Amino acid sequence: MSERLMTRRPRLTVRLRLTLSYAGLLVVSGAAVSCIIWLVFRIVPNYPLTAANPRDLQSGQPPSRAEILDLVVKLSAWTLGFLALVGLVGGWILAGRMLKPLQEITAAARRAASGSLDHRIGLTGIRDEFTDLSDTFDEMLDRLQASFEQYRRFAANASHELRTPHAVMKTMLDVAQADPEHQDVPQLVKRLAETNQRGIDIVETLLSLTALDNREVEVDPVDLAAVVRSAWPALSAEAAEAGTTLSSELTESVVEGNDVLLHQVVTNLVQNAIRHGGGTVSVRVSGGCLVVRNDGGILDAARVRTFVEPFAKDRYGAGHGLGLALVRRIVEVHRGRLELAPNPDGGLTATVVLRELGS
Repeated sequence: MSERLMTRRPRLTVRLRLTLSYAGLLVVSGAAVSCIIWLVFRIVPNYPLTAANPRDLQSGQPPSRAEILDLVVKLSAWTLGFLALVGLVGGWILAGRMLKPLQEITAAARRAASGSLDHRIGLTGIRDEFTDLSDTFDEMLDRLQASFEQYRRFAANASHELRTPHAVMKTMLDVAQADPEHQDVPQLVKRLAETNQRGIDIVETLLSLTALDNREVEVDPVDLAAVVRSAWPALSAEAAEAGTTLSSELTESVVEGNDVLLHQVVTNLVQNAIRHGGGTVSVRVSGGCLVVRNDGGILDAARVRTFVEPFAKDRYGAGHGLGLALVRRIVEVHRGRLELAPNPDGGLTATVVLRELGS
């Protein structure tokens, strides 16, 4: 229990307060009725009361107004006491039944606070404020559990991926130190540089993902086709080096976005298509959509859905698996969506859908 809860002053529970409220309402209502009856009798003139039928006087004289008022006061007192008792007992039971769903929600909240997110309330019955609160709380727990599991997997994979290049470099250096005379120094330096660059790429991408989650992105009207044209020289050079045919069909498409981040989206998608395609990559921009298509082998739809998960390996087992994860996060920041679909004749089509201005 937190220090803030420990320092709270003791107070009446909600159930007891509701019980006292029910009882108080009954007593006040009974007292009001009794006062009205008493006032009515006070208004009646204090005339001697007689019986309408003289034969009724054989049993004695009829009661006077004072006697009747005295009886009314006594009965009212007993009635108010009875109402107070009924209000306390009935109110306690009724408040308990009404607050039972809240107790279940509180118990679930305490379990969640202790770190257990697998419990769900699942209130049934008539839809009311408590069932709405229960459904909202269960939905929150679902999202929290999914988020924690994702970050747990992300942290585990990140630690593994960052450990791998360091372990590889340590192994290469150990081998070189053990037998320095038989080492191809230029080749060793090249492999060390490649491995080190891999670690740098992972760290930079992790930092980019973290930055997207912790800051607001500045957006302006951006021509998506112009973004592709600005990235085209570097992409064409990489495609030529890989022996890939790169084509484009660009139509002016102004969207609300961040030029730098959209440039990253274009670069990552096209590089992914070049490195894992069969030799042909096409890029198309129109209507707020960026479509990157490559050829290649037949892909399983279930496997394609995992490509956007952090550190998910591609079908060749290459790459650190952060490129498409970063693309998806950037697209989400732009309130768009990323769609990956395997082509019937092989390869993959990646579609980024953004809201076109003026549409």
